[in-house]
Amino acid sequence: MELTTRPASNPASKPKPRPRPQVMRLTEAAATRVRELTARTDSEIVGLRVGIKNGGCAGQSYTVEYAHDIKPTDEVVEDKGVKILVDPKAVLFLLGTEMDYKTDRMSAQFVFNNPNQTSACGCGESVQLTPAKIDG
Repeated sequence: MELTTRPASNPASKPKPRPRPQVMRLTEAAATRVRELTARTDSEIVGLRVGIKNGGCAGQSYTVEYAHDIKPTDEVVEDKGVKILVDPKAVLFLLGTEMDYKTDRMSAQFVFNNPNQTSACGCGESVQLTPAKIDG
């Protein structure tokens, strides 16, 4: 009886996983505003948490709130010296989004330039989003 041996699998020959794409990026104006907001709070703030909620005439709207801690499920985006924590349920809807901060005579707000947005309501408060398609 002849024994055959198989070569040991070489862990170095495993294909490397693709790097994860950064979910969001910030403009300099957005990063500056995040720094201003987190610097002037009375409590410990680690960054801003961004998400999506159902509602509004187009079906969904963006949420932005102070983040006092980093949850294990948060997608942490560090860009231009600030942290944005993305709700895990919103990641596919926000993939590729640029977060900006705009001021005009009537308002000042974060604006999301999102390639996954398919429509928006006339008042600008809600949007319709589709999940990003990830190549396998």
